[in-house]
Amino acid sequence: MAMYESDLTKFMREYLEKHPEERESQRKGRGVWWDKDPAVRTPPVAVRHPPKAGGSEHLFQALSENEPERE
Repeated sequence: MAMYESDLTKFMREYLEKHPEERESQRKGRGVWWDKDPAVRTPPVAVRHPPKAGGSEHLFQALSENEPERE
């Protein structure tokens, strides 16, 4: 029984057979993006979720009884 092979997979396999220099380019590209020491990678950005209701409210700090009002 033959395994299905998509047109794209077939194209890439044949292309890489005809252009072996591209394999080295793939290795270099992978090194740039993926092969990194975890200590060197940039930490992910902390996600701040919006408030559950509304989202455009501004929180004010209440004035104490002894504090004068600011203008």
